[in-house]
Amino acid sequence: MILPRIRKRVFELSKMIGQSNQIAPFSSVFNEKCVVMRYPSFSSVKFRTFCSSRVTHLAKVSPTELTQSPGSLISNQVSRLARTEAQDVLFDYLHGTRSLSYTDAEHISKNSPYFIQSLLSKIDAEKDVTRSLARFLRYNPINEFEPFFESLGLSPLEISSLLPQHLMYLSDDDILLENYHVLWVYGIPRNKMGKMYKEAREIFGYDYGILSSKLQAYENLGLSRNTVIKLVSCCPSLLIGDVDDQFIKVLEKLKGLGFKNDWIGGYLSGKSTYNWNRTVDTMEFLEKVGYREEQLCDLFKTNPGLVFEGSGRKVYLLVGQLLKLGLKMNEIYCLFMQKPQLLSGKCTKNLLQAVGFLVEIGMRMENIANIVSKHAELMGSCSLKGPKTVCSSLKVNRDGLCQIIKDDPLKLFHLASKTKIKIYEQAELQNPSKHLEKTTFLLRLGYVENSEEMTKALKKFRGRGDQLQERFDCLVEAGLDTNIVRRIIKHAPMVLNQSKEVIEKKMDFLKNCLGYPIDSVVAFPSYLCYDLERINHRFTMYVSLRERGAAKPKLSLSTILACSDAKFVKYFVDVHPEGPAIWESIRKSSNSS
Repeated sequence: MILPRIRKRVFELSKMIGQSNQIAPFSSVFNEKCVVMRYPSFSSVKFRTFCSSRVTHLAKVSPTELTQSPGSLISNQVSRLARTEAQDVLFDYLHGTRSLSYTDAEHISKNSPYFIQSLLSKIDAEKDVTRSLARFLRYNPINEFEPFFESLGLSPLEISSLLPQHLMYLSDDDILLENYHVLWVYGIPRNKMGKMYKEAREIFGYDYGILSSKLQAYENLGLSRNTVIKLVSCCPSLLIGDVDDQFIKVLEKLKGLGFKNDWIGGYLSGKSTYNWNRTVDTMEFLEKVGYREEQLCDLFKTNPGLVFEGSGRKVYLLVGQLLKLGLKMNEIYCLFMQKPQLLSGKCTKNLLQAVGFLVEIGMRMENIANIVSKHAELMGSCSLKGPKTVCSSLKVNRDGLCQIIKDDPLKLFHLASKTKIKIYEQAELQNPSKHLEKTTFLLRLGYVENSEEMTKALKKFRGRGDQLQERFDCLVEAGLDTNIVRRIIKHAPMVLNQSKEVIEKKMDFLKNCLGYPIDSVVAFPSYLCYDLERINHRFTMYVSLRERGAAKPKLSLSTILACSDAKFVKYFVDVHPEGPAIWESIRKSSNSS
């Protein structure tokens, strides 16, 4: 319906040209709307008809056009009907006027939204779009490569650098169209061809029959057509030159491990790039490390991304980082042989992250190497927070955090990991002797072996068996009966999750600074779980009130420590006129010190 109207209008126009021997000025049509354009070819093409096949003047693209975001053009809202009519006009132009095939014209017109929007910006989209746009195209031929490349999945910014220098009509490049049709007939999605053109433009310049033979060559390796389609879509460089030798090696190695040829097709991604030479090196490295065939097979089945994502890049990064730490290559081999799961994608990522964490807080390379040697599996099992976050929560600087982790490397996972309980369980499972020591200690406390209570206790108590025993003895040495300490620990197991030094400080503070008897903790064992700052602040405030006669003497530990901050202020600060000032002074004094 639209095509006859256009042809009729062209006939009428030709009669007008014959009478006046001139065409209405281009500027009178173009300048109806002043809009920043996405496509350059409309701005200064020196043509008046569609018959010419070569560009005599190429438009320049301004920086504004190149940097304009895609959303800015689409944001010029037009009705769905206007876009549909514009697509129909473009289809008629490409098929009827420019003689492209029906399927090509239809695909281009329906899959170039930016170009359609650019066309609509040249006319009044609220009026008769069909008539106005047909008139515009009659006087202003377009660069057909622009909507063509967009229909292949390229963005306008990518297109601007790929446009042919001296062509504007697709029919002028019959070789390009021929290879485009070969790929389409073979089964490659047209929206993937843009990436192929951008990364391997040579394949669109092959003479007749060459591209088909190259595709067939990969099928001859035993690959199905579907796998070849995935392969060349995400790695078009394989179609340049002869069949890639390194890719053949990869197939042969996978076949030797028992994988079918088409297995590789399930793990290829258009978002990744592939270096088959590095992939071969990675596979050979794993063999050299000592992975047996069944281990490699299991590794690739559970973690195919290890080899295919980044062509084994993570393996190279991990090995390179370990070498920088000072580990020798044979030590790295041994590490991977003893703990093959370290090469899984997630473990590799976590291990690199943990090493980066230690470097960032200023730990020396030899100390990092020592931690990696002893706790590599643990480092690979958890994701860590950033050093800044950990320092902020602990209120220490990076040097302080570094010293804490040097003193006890497991603190790295306790303080920075998002899964602390599981980390400690795993640390014990990695060393059966430590797990046995801890179980023996709990049996001495009165827990029944293999009971549910014992299982829960193993999760609650942190540290080695000898460390827990040392902390237990510390309470006994402070003056508490052994049986009483057992009851305290069963009631409040978190007491033993502190170091011996911290427990000693709190017991000394209770007796010598607060003046309370040691057995006060029997009634309130949670005293040992509060930090010294809270204990100091609250008891200093309590003593001040007691000196002013505003508090009872010898209040219980729980009365002073267990209440919330709001209740403490209400009952121990606001009860005396000088209370708020004293409380503020105590807190400021602590902060300054």
